[in-house]
Amino acid sequence: MKKSRYIAFFKPYNVLSQFTEKHGHPSLKNYSFPPEVYPAGRLDSDSEGLLILTNDGQFQNRISNPKFNKIKTYFAQVEKIIDNSAIDALKKGLLLKDGPTLPCSAEIIEEPVLPLRNPPIRLRKTVPTSWVKLMIKEGRNRQVRRMLANVNFPALRLIRYAIGHVTIEGLAPGEWRNLTQQEIAAFNNKSESAEVKSKEK
Repeated sequence: MKKSRYIAFFKPYNVLSQFTEKHGHPSLKNYSFPPEVYPAGRLDSDSEGLLILTNDGQFQNRISNPKFNKIKTYFAQVEKIIDNSAIDALKKGLLLKDGPTLPCSAEIIEEPVLPLRNPPIRLRKTVPTSWVKLMIKEGRNRQVRRMLANVNFPALRLIRYAIGHVTIEGLAPGEWRNLTQQEIAAFNNKSESAEVKSKEK
């Protein structure tokens, strides 16, 4: 009987969320994961942060299927100083090419303490940047980047900090750890969707 594995991985910039390299991008095969695990969901190559891997199909579905309302928390460094009107629009929901987004939690934040990106983002001396925290329940392709572009504050750097109660805290890019029993159990409860609804108000 195979051992069930549940892993939190800090995916670095430019790494694919798959075990096959493509178009010159490195893949997950470079990080010494246990055999037979696979990603629960995905994270774009130009985004960083939390990726959960498992060999448990039901657990994978609870994380990646939007019907389970697992909240994903992102930190985004955006071009220009984001304003409250953009934050309000993000909160209410936006009309993207593939349909409207759900209301979400959004707030302007100070620059979070994060590892430097390798390579660092390209900054323009004449254009300031700012940071926003977003908490969404959906997981459409490049959704957070498209939402920020829609309100005219394109993302320069995007980090997924958390999925549900699991975070990248304590991990450096390229490092992984096993989930705790408490973290695994938390994915079975329904309190997270209620939690984000209270933050949307």
